[in-house]
Amino acid sequence: MADYNLAIIPGDGVGPEVVAEGRKVLDALAAQDAELNFRYTEFSWGSAYYRETGRMMPEDGLAEVSACDAILFGAVGDPEIPDHITLQGLLLPMRRAFDQGVCIRPAYLYPGVTSPLAGKEAGDIDLVIFRENTEGEYAPVGGRLYPGTPHEIVMQTNVFTRRGTERIIRAAFEHCVKRNKKNLVTSVTKSNAQAFGMVFWDEVFEAVSADYPQIRTESLLVDRVAMDLVRWPEAFDVMVASNLFADIISDIAAVATGSMGLAASANINPEGIFPSMFESVHGAAFDIAGQGIANPLATISAVGMMLDHLGQPESARRVEAAVMRSLEERRFVTGDLGGSATTAQVGDEVVRLVGEV
Repeated sequence: MADYNLAIIPGDGVGPEVVAEGRKVLDALAAQDAELNFRYTEFSWGSAYYRETGRMMPEDGLAEVSACDAILFGAVGDPEIPDHITLQGLLLPMRRAFDQGVCIRPAYLYPGVTSPLAGKEAGDIDLVIFRENTEGEYAPVGGRLYPGTPHEIVMQTNVFTRRGTERIIRAAFEHCVKRNKKNLVTSVTKSNAQAFGMVFWDEVFEAVSADYPQIRTESLLVDRVAMDLVRWPEAFDVMVASNLFADIISDIAAVATGSMGLAASANINPEGIFPSMFESVHGAAFDIAGQGIANPLATISAVGMMLDHLGQPESARRVEAAVMRSLEERRFVTGDLGGSATTAQVGDEVVRLVGEV
């Protein structure tokens, strides 16, 4: 029997609502397969925990989570707590401590979903963004000197290591080979303005690409990429970018494919030494929290990515097929997609379809 202990961190805002639907799908899969079992260890960390303790998670929180096979994460953020406290107190420490250096963010225009871009049909947009996830622009390196005075100095240092840079670029090429679609890897850079970090990135990209002669490559400035994602996103296949650049362009790609509520994300520890983490991209969405109208499909798709990572490709395929059918048939879709269904109704529909595919 395949038995998995999953860490569940619902977090803030709509996080608990969408994670509940992800668990519902996992339970449905286990109920249909006697050889599959999921155990859950839930951690009630986040902004509410911060209000009680002054911390986003306990001091030994990472050690507790490290014993699990994977992490299903909801969201982090609170309008009354500065973002640098919530993000740096929970999500980013897990990514770094568990060396989740490879972040994978697919963007696909599903049947039944309308892109805000004119003339795009289902399947026209089909790309995957690989995001370096533990260093780059998000490295907590810097400081403030003479704070609150006219002489105040602030420094924020980007950090690019050869290990981290080569790892994410090679992961993008390996995925492109496996994906076998347009056979194109696009590197997102800004080396015309960042003469050290991004020039180094370009050099590593060129060196790694030599190991994959069958894959076409291009290196584009990030501003050009942002422009092309709304002009002709169908031209992209696999993209690889630094922590900050990939964070931004993955949001553009998500909106181009119809909704942030469809954007899933995997934070992978490639060596398998630590648990990997799976989440939606959309964040806490406090403006609709508690209303039961958040779209859970990004989290459910993240569950599919988690299953694939855990070595359950058939279960992952069933989840993705159920998500696609739910969108194509449009019996239950949430407001972001032009419907009026509740979060729970969408989750129930995916559960029903999982039983049929």
